Amino acid sequence: MAAIPRKKILEKFRKMIAGGVPIVGGGAGTGLSAKAEEAGGIDLIIIYNSGRYRMAGRGSAAGLLAYGNANEIVKEMAYEVLPVVKKTPVLAGVNGTDPFVIMPLLLAELKTMGFSGVQNFPTIGLFDGQMRQSFDETGMGFGLEVDMIAAAHELDLLTTPYVFNPDEARAMTKAGADIVVAHMGVTTGGSIGATSAKSLDDCVMEIDAIAKAARAVRKDVILLCHGGPISMPDDARYILERCKGLHGFYGASSMERLPAEAAIARQTADFKAVTLEHRTQKWEPVLGKSDAQTKKSGAKTTAKKKKG
Repeated sequence: MAAIPRKKILEKFRKMIAGGVPIVGGGAGTGLSAKAEEAGGIDLIIIYNSGRYRMAGRGSAAGLLAYGNANEIVKEMAYEVLPVVKKTPVLAGVNGTDPFVIMPLLLAELKTMGFSGVQNFPTIGLFDGQMRQSFDETGMGFGLEVDMIAAAHELDLLTTPYVFNPDEARAMTKAGADIVVAHMGVTTGGSIGATSAKSLDDCVMEIDAIAKAARAVRKDVILLCHGGPISMPDDARYILERCKGLHGFYGASSMERLPAEAAIARQTADFKAVTLEHRTQKWEPVLGKSDAQTKKSGAKTTAKKKKG
């Protein structure tokens, strides 16, 4: 699949916004997930290392730790996902803080492969406290992710960065971000989702603050929400009805992991509920020729013993 031009994607999204149609993006950890999302009418597909981990039964937060090279994993996943997606823009999650990457070369390679844009993942934004401070002090801070988005913008790739507060929203919008995604934390729910999260009303306040900061830089920036307690369609509806100027939702675990968990468990339970009502008589093994001969021989031996 060839990369879809950024201009064409944005033209479509502007028309959707004007018509009151929400923009919906989703993460894909497998080719099957991507095919199913496209069949459902998704507007953006994003692949990054956490997708592989969550669809392997591990928590999405695994993508933040040193279990594999995030940028190389995305390139591997490209060969599974890109060939099966026919018309939807596919974006790559890029680890912008990787100190062993020549970023312009990586971004050019991703565009050549067929990616239409990028997102900043793994992201330092999901760390806080002493760990976040350590990253900042040792030259691996969020600023490098901003630089990555700026470089991608220069290559005319669609840019849809995650942000976690108003300051980051301003920085990413100044860097040329087309779509700012207000990240509310690791998605809750299911067997491997987070169990602690802010409330939906907390999310409304935080998203509004992020949106205000981004629009202070550029009024035409597109805004989506993601994560935390916004895990199901009703949650997204609640947020979209209350956040002014929010244009849609981006789901990752909520788009592929949670539906898969529920559907597979339900299908398995349905199969287990099938009964064998016609088999009420006592079960007896069907004997083959050799088994019958053995049984007959055994009966003769027993009879001889009794006679003796």
